[in-house]
Amino acid sequence: MQGLKRFIPTDTKVEYLNKLLKVGYYALDFGSFVSPGIIPQMADTEQIVDRLELDNTQTKLISIIANERGAEKAANFAQIHYLGFPFSISETFQKRNTNSTIEESLHRVENIQSICVNNKKELILYVSMGFGNHYGDPYSPEIVEQWVEKLQGLGIKTFMLSDTVGVANPQTITQLFSSLIPKYPALAIGAHLHTAPHNWKEKVDAAYNSGCTRFDSVIRGFGGCPMAEDDLIGNMPTENLMNYFDPAKDFGPNFSLHAFEDALRASNQVF
Repeated sequence: MQGLKRFIPTDTKVEYLNKLLKVGYYALDFGSFVSPGIIPQMADTEQIVDRLELDNTQTKLISIIANERGAEKAANFAQIHYLGFPFSISETFQKRNTNSTIEESLHRVENIQSICVNNKKELILYVSMGFGNHYGDPYSPEIVEQWVEKLQGLGIKTFMLSDTVGVANPQTITQLFSSLIPKYPALAIGAHLHTAPHNWKEKVDAAYNSGCTRFDSVIRGFGGCPMAEDDLIGNMPTENLMNYFDPAKDFGPNFSLHAFEDALRASNQVF
C-alpha cells in the first residue's frame, strides 16, 4: 500500500487486513511506524492496530520501522510481535531509504535491537539489495555473509535477504542460501524476492532447493520498490507460491484456501 498516492481509507485497510489474518500466514506485515510526511499512506498505522481481529488467528504482526522513534512507538503495542528494519548493504540505497549511511544504520540497529529485547519483541532484519544493486555500489555474496555474521552477533535471529530491485539470479540465490543456512542453523533466513512475471519460478526454485523455507509474498504481487524503475518488478505474488508448493501440505495447518480466495477478491477493490 505504501507506494500508492491515493490514500486508502482506514476502514478499508482494517477490513482487508482482517481478511488476511484469517488466511493463515505465519506473519503479516500490516503497517509502518514511519514519518507520515514521507509515507502518508502509513499515517494511520497506530489507529489500525487495536482494530485488528487477533483472537482467532495464529498470525504474528510485523510493523516496519526506520529508526528508534518508530521502534519505540511499535514496541508500545502488545499485539505486535516483530519489528522489521530495512538494512541496505548498498550505501546509496540506505541513504535514499532511511536517510542514513550504513554505519549510521548499524548504530540504529543496535539501538532498535535493545528496544526489542527490552519490550519482548523480535527484530527482522531485511538485507536490502541483498542480491546486488543498480547503483554501482560494491556487492558480492561475501559482503552479504560478512554483514549477517556481524548483525547476528547483536542477537538478531531473523534475516530476510531482499531482492529489492529484482536483480537476483538463480546462481547468486543458490550461493547465498546454500552457504548461510547450514552455517547459521539457529537463524531464520528467508527470501524477500521481487520479481518479474517471467522469472519468479527460477528464483523460488533456487531458494527452496538451497534450504530456504521462509518466503515473503503479497497477493497479486502488489507493491515493490519505487526505485526499481520497472512497473513489472513487484513483490512475489502469493498465488505463485501456491502454484509452486502444495498449500495443503506446505503452508501449515492454519492455511485456509477459502479465506485466501476471499482476500484475493477483496484486493481488487482495495488496490
